[in-house]
Amino acid sequence: MNMTRIAHQEAQLLPDAPASSNVRPNGATGASSANLPVVRAEALTKRVATAEHELTIVNNVHFTVQAGEAVAVVGASGSGKSTLLGLLAGLDTPTSGRVLIQGTDLNSLDEDGRAALRGRLVGFVFQSFQLLPSLTARENVMLPLELAGMDQARERAEAILTRVGLGERMGHYPRQLSGGEQQRVAIARAFVTEPKLLFADEPTGNLDARTGQSMIELLFELNRERGTTLILVTHDVQLANLCGRRLTIAAGEIVESADAPGGQGAA
Repeated sequence: MNMTRIAHQEAQLLPDAPASSNVRPNGATGASSANLPVVRAEALTKRVATAEHELTIVNNVHFTVQAGEAVAVVGASGSGKSTLLGLLAGLDTPTSGRVLIQGTDLNSLDEDGRAALRGRLVGFVFQSFQLLPSLTARENVMLPLELAGMDQARERAEAILTRVGLGERMGHYPRQLSGGEQQRVAIARAFVTEPKLLFADEPTGNLDARTGQSMIELLFELNRERGTTLILVTHDVQLANLCGRRLTIAAGEIVESADAPGGQGAA
């Protein structure tokens, strides 16, 4: 199967597919960024106009995330946490303020530049899995590798699918997999490019309690093994407490930043 052709035809179905690009975004990279926070939010604000008034969804948010940290963003539905994640990942643009990823100001990049940066540095795990239905588990995991022009895509995909317990299910399509198996594929896809930063948006939201618990254990195991920086958005306080730090958001503002009781983070 021609994965490059499939990538061009179907990658747009993903909320954000890593982009292959020879253009390196402006900003600190490599050794010069070694001591920079992986993520820095500065006065980050998002407003949208409604028929009646202007609505502030995220308001004047400041924080940093260091390499290897596991940080949970918690809040009730409508608190602004998913909008905040979109801003941090460059999937949305702020009204004011800025986000820096490893020293690169996302405001300095156009849409293609932000996609290229995500392709090099970022992985995603979504509540709704976001697998391409016409691709097998193996092909879904190969896709970001193919888009990024990385070598040994098949071998890398098979290795991580085996690691997440799907060695016997690689040739199955999403419709042939359970919800838990689909989320395992999504987790494998997120980690296969060895991202420095992983965003997880309600990763257990569509799973039953038992399956969700096993997914969280797997997510944190892989995170520790690979030293990835994790930003996890959830309304589940118990899940948030597994992270090293918890940011609580209400009405678009960070109202608390504290070490999570019993948090473990990414070693």
